[in-house]
Order: sequence, then C-alpha cells, then structure tokens
Amino acid sequence: MEKIRLQKLLADSGYCSRRKAEALIEAKRVQVNGRPVKLGDKATARDRITVDGELVYIPKKKVYRYIMMNKPRGYVTTLADEQGRRCVTDLLTDIPERVYPVGRLDKNSEGLLLFTNDGAFANGIMHPSREITKTYRVTVRPPVSEEQLARMSVGVELDDGFVTSPANIVTQVKEQNRVVLLVTIHEGKKREVRRMCDAVGLEVARLRRISIGPVKLGMLKPGAWRDLTSEELRALRTAMGKEK
Repeated sequence: MEKIRLQKLLADSGYCSRRKAEALIEAKRVQVNGRPVKLGDKATARDRITVDGELVYIPKKKVYRYIMMNKPRGYVTTLADEQGRRCVTDLLTDIPERVYPVGRLDKNSEGLLLFTNDGAFANGIMHPSREITKTYRVTVRPPVSEEQLARMSVGVELDDGFVTSPANIVTQVKEQNRVVLLVTIHEGKKREVRRMCDAVGLEVARLRRISIGPVKLGMLKPGAWRDLTSEELRALRTAMGKEK
C-alpha cells in the first residue's frame, strides 16, 4: 500500500482539515504505530495513527461528501466547542461520513458554508493562490459615504496591519434606516468583511454569505443542508483550476 503524507491522510479521513493536521503534527500530538512523527512523514491506512492517544479511523476505501449549508446566526463554525456553544455540525444529521467545515463564518454571521471530507478539495477552496471569490450581503447602518465604499474597494488596512486586496462593492439597497452592500472578496482572513467595515467606520447589522465561487446559496432555508450537485462540484473544480 502506497504511503501518503500524514497531513493528507488525516484530512482525507475527515478527521480535520489539512492545515489543522499540519498544526497537530507540528505540536507533536500525532503518533504512528506508537512513535512520534514530524511534518513530512508518511503512513498508510493500515498504520495505527493516533491524535492525543485517540485512534483515528482511516477508511480503506474513501467515500467523499460535499455538502452546503445555510448557517444560521448563533452557531460557531467548529466540530466541538469547549464553551458548550452550538456548533454547525449539530445541524448535520444522518451523515455516516465525518465531514468538517471548509473555512468558517463567525457566530453572528450566516449563509453559505461548505463541508467535506475531501482534504484536497477543501485546501483548493481555502488556499489564497486559487483566489476563489466569496460574496457577502452586508447590511450596514447609515450614513454610508462614497468615500467609505471607495476605500473598501481599493483595499484597507485592518486592525492587525494587514492590507486587504481590492474588493468589488455594489450598493444593492439604500434606505433611510439601512444600506445593503454586496461585497465580493477572494481572501480568507478571519472576519475580514466585518473588519473591513470597521476600518472605514461602518456598523454591520447583518452579514450573510451568498456565494462561494460559482456556487450560490439560493433558497436553502437557515439550518438546512444538502449535497452539492455534480454541476456545482464541476464548477468549483474549474474555478480552482482542477476541472475533472
């Protein structure tokens, strides 16, 4: 049986994302057949792989799942939470495969969230070099000036000194009590859109992700999920430069 890099093996098993697997390995929390390992080491599905002493099941034949969810507000994007908060995985029922979120939405944000147990697919969606766009419907409290929108469009400096890449900003609704913006970015910084708004002095009342690349949220109800269609998968792989 061919040996595979441990981070890929862990990600393909659905235990965690590839980035998380790399962090676990670097933290010396992973063992193979009772021996500590380092980043770059390889193993097979027949080896005994443990994380913090817990055996990780590596299926011999992989069944991949690709799921989209309309994440409601009030749920954290994690597999488990030490503070006892509700997790997005609590909404996934009757799924025998162990899937994990692709990227994240913060607790107070909502909308399109992808899940998979395909580590290569997840990495392709999240890797900055692929520049997969994400579009958010952002409701902000007025007043909103053209100068603020222009600053967000060309890139703004966030609270940690990071300067965002240019974004596409479209004003969808402009009323006395609210302004609705469509914000499209291709980066994946934590809470990036909220922090962009903060940087130019805009107060966010609601934030909902409505698309990832060519895949749109559509009419999926909050808290509901479904498998991606073959057409949606093909479109995402094309966007990643991996048409199959």
